[in-house]
Amino acid sequence: MMNYFSGTPRPDPGEEESPAVRARDLTVVRGPRTVLRGLGFTVPRGQVTGLLGPSGCGKSTLMRAVVGTQAKVTGTLDVLGLPAGHPALRTRIGYVTQAPSVYDDLSVRQNLDYFAAILDPGRASADRRRDHVTRAIADVDLTPHADALAGNLSGGQRSRVSLAVALLGAPELLVLDEPTVGLDPVLRRDLWQLFHALAADRGAGLLISSHVMDEAERCDRLLLMRAGEILADGTPDALRTGTGSDTVEAAFLHLVDEAAAASRTKETSR
Repeated sequence: MMNYFSGTPRPDPGEEESPAVRARDLTVVRGPRTVLRGLGFTVPRGQVTGLLGPSGCGKSTLMRAVVGTQAKVTGTLDVLGLPAGHPALRTRIGYVTQAPSVYDDLSVRQNLDYFAAILDPGRASADRRRDHVTRAIADVDLTPHADALAGNLSGGQRSRVSLAVALLGAPELLVLDEPTVGLDPVLRRDLWQLFHALAADRGAGLLISSHVMDEAERCDRLLLMRAGEILADGTPDALRTGTGSDTVEAAFLHLVDEAAAASRTKETSR
């Protein structure tokens, strides 16, 4: 893996704040196939980290490992200072899958009320839950549709309901699996503004996957994946500079070609 960094020097390891996610030799094997191959990376707090790569490269598997729902994970994977999947992380992580996770026969507000009651149960928490629900609905710009049945919403609106559920409470880490797929350009822009506000204003770490390379330019730093491996880790500017490319997409293609050439050389030398 290549590391590209730019900007101010990084602090010494002893001074650096514990990242939201730290992986070492992270491996996932599914049947005869190795889906993730000895990955090592971090996801900082207070930044938007993009996980980019083609469909089928292992992005969703990596995200499931981070949130603790992936089986047969080996290596070390620490999330918010605890092993991935630890019960104490359930209320500290917001997770959005590719398919909207909402109940179609409930309204937007009823969906959020239900999940809020699971996260923060009890009568004593009623006022706090109500505030969290109202704020989450506003965050995703669904206030005018708060009382509409989720089943009557458009696909993009249903995706926003799932995102609102992930925003309930005050998650320290948000793991979002292709959250902007199928959304119109204006809504995509607005959601990216929200993502950066969550990082800057609330100090949350965000790990956002995408196979759309133009979204890479919106991230603070990037993990570029291919075939279960991380090709590069760094800021968009540093990746472009390090590969002599004009765009992140061109940088990614450059790294793919390098990796393919190295693989051919290795095979030839055997």
